[in-house]
Amino acid sequence: MIRRRSTPWIHKWSRFIIAAIATCGALTTAYITFEKLTGGQAACVVDASGKGCNDVLSSPWATVFGQPLALFGFLAYVGMAIFALAPLAFQPEKNKEQRQKIENLTWLLLLAGAIAMTVFSGYLMYLLAFKIQAFCPYCIASASFSLAMLVLTIIGRTWEDIGQIFFTAIVVGMVTLIGTLGVYNHINNPNAGQPATPVPTGRPTQGIGWEVATTSGKAEIELARHLKKIGAKKYAAWWCPHCHEQKQLFGKAAATELNIIECDPKGKNAAPDLCKAAKIQGFPTWEINGKQYPNVQPLKRLAEVSGYKGPSDFKNFPDYFK
Repeated sequence: MIRRRSTPWIHKWSRFIIAAIATCGALTTAYITFEKLTGGQAACVVDASGKGCNDVLSSPWATVFGQPLALFGFLAYVGMAIFALAPLAFQPEKNKEQRQKIENLTWLLLLAGAIAMTVFSGYLMYLLAFKIQAFCPYCIASASFSLAMLVLTIIGRTWEDIGQIFFTAIVVGMVTLIGTLGVYNHINNPNAGQPATPVPTGRPTQGIGWEVATTSGKAEIELARHLKKIGAKKYAAWWCPHCHEQKQLFGKAAATELNIIECDPKGKNAAPDLCKAAKIQGFPTWEINGKQYPNVQPLKRLAEVSGYKGPSDFKNFPDYFK
């Protein structure tokens, strides 16, 4: 008598476990999305430098296509939960063939989704550690959820073709990484192809930031004074390297003329309520004539949108639109 090989417990329960993890991820990202859209503050501890989740949520990387990044994470987790549970809607006795097709299809979708989420989460962990430099348990939890789902997707069933896993991982991983770099290109390289400004080195002075190292010409000073005269505001945070980069474009003298609203409560002359009222989603963000312009802006762009008519031979950022 031939004894049938028993099914490993992980194969029986993998879909349920994946769905449970995806549900945890969906709840986490739903909370972050709610706080982001309503302008609230997420419950979070801060690290030794005084930075935490809300600093991450206020960074330029926290918004994609004008929407909170957490919203896209929520949709991804919901999709993974649906893929995990979809075959259970078919009774194996009555729809065995149909269920098998759904099983195979959803496993591929789970594999591709888990790979994409893990690669993207890995990039976000890089940003968290080296760019934003803040502690965010929600972000770390989300990355852990993605990795756990990937492991369960691989070991949760018997894959007849192991090469299929590697092929899918390479293709999906490369597409995800290229897409991610493309989405964040305007943040990571806001001055691509233009003369570089000195980047901040060392740790910023607590509550103040880095010292501006560039000098100002007449055009930079005139533009800064014009922006202040018409009521233009620059929303920023003292620890934000891109905010510092914007000041570098103006130069030391012109930067002192700008109307800068400090959004971090720990910053000098902080006004977080103004930032909350303006629904600022990332730093820096300019508000000119009632319209917001997020991210580092070339001086020529600021001149155009503000109606500036003075000298425009900007020494630190010339002819951006040529």
